[in-house]
Amino acid sequence: MVADPDFHGAKVAFFIDDHILVYRRDNKPDIPFPDMLDLPGGGRENGESGAECVARETFEEFGLRIAISDFEHVQTYPNWRGSGKVALFFVCRMPSRILDDIVFGEEGQGWETMAAAEFVTRDDAVPHLQLQVQNILKS
Repeated sequence: MVADPDFHGAKVAFFIDDHILVYRRDNKPDIPFPDMLDLPGGGRENGESGAECVARETFEEFGLRIAISDFEHVQTYPNWRGSGKVALFFVCRMPSRILDDIVFGEEGQGWETMAAAEFVTRDDAVPHLQLQVQNILKS
C-alpha cells in the first residue's frame, strides 16, 4: 500500500451503476461554492488517511458506514484555491440498495443521484470535482 501524500481533504464519487451520489451545498455566502452540487467528502482531521477521511465524511454527511477498503484512491489533484496541499479523489462503487440507508446530515440542502455524465455538464456543480469525475469517465 502506498502512503497518501500530505493532503488537505478528500472527495469521493459514489457510483451506483452509471449514477453518482451528490448533494446541494448550503446557500450561505460565507462558504465555498454555495448552493452548488457537491460530492461527499471534506477536510482531513487528526492525520487520518484519505480513505479514513472520506469514510468519516460519508458517515457525517449521509449516515453511511462504508468500509475503508471499499474506497479506491484514483487521483491526486491540486488545491482548488491554487496553492496549498493537494486533495485526494476516490471512487466507491455501491449497489443501489445503499440508498435506502441514507440519513442525510445537517450540512447541505438535500441529496440525489444523477447520471455521472450529467454531473460533469451542469452549470451548478463544483467545477474542480466535475473535472475529476470527467477523468474517471474517460478511463
